[in-house]
Amino acid sequence: MAGGRKLEFDKQQALEAAMQVFWQKGYLGASLSDLTSSMGINKPSMYSTFGNKEKLFLQATEHYIENHGKIHVACLSLPDTPLRERLKKFLSSVISAQFESSNPKGCYVMLCMTEAASGDMPEQARDLIAEAAGLFPALLEELFQQDPEAISLALDKNAKSNALTLATLLNGTAALARGDYCQADLQPVIDNTLNGIGL
Repeated sequence: MAGGRKLEFDKQQALEAAMQVFWQKGYLGASLSDLTSSMGINKPSMYSTFGNKEKLFLQATEHYIENHGKIHVACLSLPDTPLRERLKKFLSSVISAQFESSNPKGCYVMLCMTEAASGDMPEQARDLIAEAAGLFPALLEELFQQDPEAISLALDKNAKSNALTLATLLNGTAALARGDYCQADLQPVIDNTLNGIGL
């Protein structure tokens, strides 16, 4: 049992390291040497544990979604919290992660979306990135459709466009995070965007 737990822990650490490489360099830019060096394992160990580069990318992407993407979603369902405040906390949480110094700047999914559009990424990897890219827009659209406060403000009437507006904001801030912009400068942008959709 102890040996099994250690292997699982090591595997998660290795996935985190691989994710960091893909986040920094993209799928195409990440070499096997980059990956194995960061993961602290040799190529035979990588192949036997994770499979080839594409399979490793799929697992690293799932790791990102579960450990770096979905953590922000809890902000949307905070009890006894007005809708604007919940959305502001959600957007601020995502943007803070985009500027986090311990990770590559920006958004893993957005970086990979750009590569996927080139057609050079394997099909299964492209499909997973497309699925990941649709996660926040779908959750936000559902929120605008079902949240009682959103309905009372008639935000459900334009649920899809409202969701895409917020998702577009996050794609934009991800790009800015990779530049020389300051996170604090983006706070008014959050407020302006929420004002713009009627909040």
